[in-house]
Amino acid sequence: MNQVATQNTTKYTDAATIGTAKKDIMKTVSPTKPNFYDFYLDEHQNMACRRLHFAGSSFGLLGLAKSVKTRSPKPLLKGIAAGYACAWVGHFFFEKNKPASFKFPLKSFASDFRMYSDVLRGNVSLKDRKFDKAR
Repeated sequence: MNQVATQNTTKYTDAATIGTAKKDIMKTVSPTKPNFYDFYLDEHQNMACRRLHFAGSSFGLLGLAKSVKTRSPKPLLKGIAAGYACAWVGHFFFEKNKPASFKFPLKSFASDFRMYSDVLRGNVSLKDRKFDKAR
């Protein structure tokens, strides 16, 4: 009876260890929520990429404003298309990486506007990374 109990305990202990290992692997693959913005900024080191993101976000916001003013979805769709086109050109041609929006669309979208506001407040530089204060 003791051997059976010991074997069952070992099975559960091994299963718990495997479960913990799977969770640890998942944590290292995906950036955690508080650290996602740091990950996002690491993916935007190139100044041309940052400038294109800023221009793209501006196009998106202008499209939103015009869409509200004209009560038509067309300007918003054009603004979104222009915004993503700018961002993806920045990633593929200047940054040489895949956009974070491919794996984390919602977090990436939110972080893009956080970076946009940080640029406006002077916490993220469009001239040189040494002037960044957002970390």
